[in-house]
Amino acid sequence: MSGHLSIVGIGPGSLELMTPMARIAIENAELVVGYKPYLEMIAPLLGGKEQSASGMTREVDRADLAVTQALAGRRVAIISSGDAGMYAMGPLVYELLAQKGWQQHTGVPVQMVPGITAANACASLVGVPLGHDSCTISLSDLLTPWSLIKTRIAAAAEADFAITFYNPRSRRRTHQILEAQQLLLAHRRPDTPVAVVDNAYRAEQSIQLSTLDSFTSLEFGMTAAVVVGNSQSYRFEQQIITPRGYSKKYDLENGEVKAGQKRGRAFIESQQETAE
Repeated sequence: MSGHLSIVGIGPGSLELMTPMARIAIENAELVVGYKPYLEMIAPLLGGKEQSASGMTREVDRADLAVTQALAGRRVAIISSGDAGMYAMGPLVYELLAQKGWQQHTGVPVQMVPGITAANACASLVGVPLGHDSCTISLSDLLTPWSLIKTRIAAAAEADFAITFYNPRSRRRTHQILEAQQLLLAHRRPDTPVAVVDNAYRAEQSIQLSTLDSFTSLEFGMTAAVVVGNSQSYRFEQQIITPRGYSKKYDLENGEVKAGQKRGRAFIESQQETAE
């Protein structure tokens, strides 16, 4: 049997949110490799399959095993929660493939299988906080210098992105989220809405709503995501809304274009007619 490697994002942890493509990739694999808790999440799909589970900080070992076995002719699926290309196993696997001389057109097939990432999963539980331009920033400085992370936070704050922070805090990493908060407060109102979501779509799911000046007093750790609205975001019921700007152009109650915008639309339409 010829080798095949699938790098699979299983989503936030609920089988209901796993894509059909991910299920098929796992079903077709002989060997499934992953972080032990993630394999436990998909246990109903693993009956009779060979599994290789390992713990934290063993990412390189997992990636090397998956690549080596696929290059040796086996059908392998390596698992990540969320999307495998975002803060997950995808980049590491591709780095190892490059080091081992893999070539796309002549080597074993390699398939990236997308999954719902934490930013999307967590946002969906609190409305539409990422309704306009947004970005994700990991606060873990294990692989990225903290000075560079701070530069990125400041740039995102000044540019008014809604931001999802991954890996916001751990028992030994406590100052980063406090510094991130201060960088944001330099550009945003203290009452900017913030959601702290942990274990989205899992049995232990936790949702906490707060504000930019207060959210750091909440209890949360590395597995949580912190979603911070932009300058236009606001609370509505137990939801966060980040508008796209339709209310500036339309009278939403009556479904009509506002007067000033009507003139703008007429000018654009006249220009298009002239061009034709």
